[in-house]
Amino acid sequence: MNYAIEKNEQYSLVTLNETVFGGEVPTTFETLSRNLFREGYSNIIVDFTAVQEIEDGGVPTIRKINRQCSNESGLLILVTKNEDVIDFLDGSKIPDLTILPTVEEAVDAVFMNELENDFRSEDDDSYEFGGSSDD
Repeated sequence: MNYAIEKNEQYSLVTLNETVFGGEVPTTFETLSRNLFREGYSNIIVDFTAVQEIEDGGVPTIRKINRQCSNESGLLILVTKNEDVIDFLDGSKIPDLTILPTVEEAVDAVFMNELENDFRSEDDDSYEFGGSSDD
């Protein structure tokens, strides 16, 4: 798999330099993603700009990585403007998969998700200690 990776405090950005997400690419991508999870990354942005086609064998991998990100309160975001790729992914019915047109929007989505998680944990804390918003 031909790719570049950039790691940030909140997310990792994987730029795929492959035209087809199929063959050995999904397996290698899954291994890479597992390593990122081990390093503490639950937000993974994948720049799919070069990808022109996703083979059926790639769908279970995307579904699995998406679920792992969600389980860690993170996001898997695929970045593409390719209508064929978007239509294929939409038809694959992957729950809560985020597809955005630019890396900048993906980064913004990660930060928004982090803020939402922070607010949720604050709300959980206030309920645990018997606090209420009426106090």
